[in-house]
Amino acid sequence: MALINSLVSWLNMKRLSQIDFFKNHPIETQKETLTQLLEQATNTEWGKKYDFKSIHTLSEFKERLPVQTYEDIEPYINRLRNGEQNIFWPSEIKWFAKSSGTTNSKSKFIPVSKEALEDCHFRGGKDILAIYTSRFPETGIFKGKGLTLGGSHQINNINNDSYYGDLSAILIQNLPFWADFIRTPDTSIVLMDEWEEKLNRMTEATLNENVTSLSGVPSWFLVLLKHILSVSGKNNIHEIWPNLELFVHGGVSFNPYREQFKEILPSTNMNYLETYNASEGFFGIQDDPFDDSMLLMLDYGIYYEFIPVENLDDDHPKAISLEDVNLHTNYAIIITTNGGLWRYQIGDTIQFTSKEPFKFKISGRTKLFINAFGEELIIDNAEKAMQIACEKTNSIIKEYTAAPIFMASNQKGTHQWLIEFEKMPDNMDEFNFVLDNALMSVNSDYEAKRYKNITLEKPHITIAKPGLFYQWLKEKGKLGGQNKVPRLSNNRNLIEELLQKNN
Repeated sequence: MALINSLVSWLNMKRLSQIDFFKNHPIETQKETLTQLLEQATNTEWGKKYDFKSIHTLSEFKERLPVQTYEDIEPYINRLRNGEQNIFWPSEIKWFAKSSGTTNSKSKFIPVSKEALEDCHFRGGKDILAIYTSRFPETGIFKGKGLTLGGSHQINNINNDSYYGDLSAILIQNLPFWADFIRTPDTSIVLMDEWEEKLNRMTEATLNENVTSLSGVPSWFLVLLKHILSVSGKNNIHEIWPNLELFVHGGVSFNPYREQFKEILPSTNMNYLETYNASEGFFGIQDDPFDDSMLLMLDYGIYYEFIPVENLDDDHPKAISLEDVNLHTNYAIIITTNGGLWRYQIGDTIQFTSKEPFKFKISGRTKLFINAFGEELIIDNAEKAMQIACEKTNSIIKEYTAAPIFMASNQKGTHQWLIEFEKMPDNMDEFNFVLDNALMSVNSDYEAKRYKNITLEKPHITIAKPGLFYQWLKEKGKLGGQNKVPRLSNNRNLIEELLQKNN
């Protein structure tokens, strides 16, 4: 055991020094990244279209290449999926990460190059271990196996040489053969499409394994772990896996699930690390278990720009580089990557919490918010307020979504919260009161609209029947993997659909 840890420590030393370098020299690292990306793609269709060869300054890069959304580049993506190459990026593109469609119902297919796999996504996975073992040098994580809860993959029926699936499934499919010796269950189970059968097979395959780490989306891992407890008859997961010490999570905010994980993982030796690994790239790792911000990973072949959220709807919003960001400001992320995305707006928003080094928190989505009355409620506000309400009323949330109730001739506007509780509050009126006040405390625009009920009335809470959200995801074919319930909507389409099923 000591020998394994020593070997890992020796292998990690070089990488940790590289991480220290970009932490100390972030601007230089980013400039070098952009230069390399432009050079590599000079002879692609995109490189010729925008004459990458003649771009010598950052200002030329920003003036020449427009900020893009998926809709802007979708025709080129379709050509890639049909087998054309050398459009955005010189190396062969045969894998496409299919988005879970939280921004809209339309699926997105993000190209994944071999450079994006090796130098971004897989490097991120290795860095998690490097950072964790440097923090906990006596770890026993390599004594057992890692349990990963991934998605599924399918062959794109347009071209037999191109494949698509959840990002997690693509990563699992492309792992080196030796990875099978350190993870569980085997690939055939991890990549199963049918979620409920997958639950049973994963439970059977892992009950008697020595699992030391978990990796996946909190909401779906909670379903799996509770299923394992039900089958085993045990009281908590540590009775099954006594050496379990780490959960690497991402995809959704951990806050709504934190208390539930504490209940089924009560060991004081349990550690949690958040990561930000999207279809478009691996962006951040929580490098300090006592600070819930994430370190922005600057040497993964990604060049970052940022647009203040309030300027997104401007005719020509100005994207700033890393050196010009401010702390605690909501920014939409713009990325240029070694997967061939050029000044691409991914739809997520972040706030920087530190600039030495650059650390951040995910604050929401550019299109996942409620702003029906000028309240500008974002996911970060909702998650913080929901956490406060649960703590103060001794309740636990399982899932929720919220949407506006629009003004009518004899009715003021408000927000409707459809909430499925794991543990109900003793007094729902108190929960509503605390939630409302918490929202006012974290969002001054919401507070102003709530002043004396002039514009907004107090929230309207509807209790969801058990399993409502699970059933909705099942009917949409979105059980498992990286799929999630949209937390906030600026219209009533989703909540009305759910309310019909709640009757």
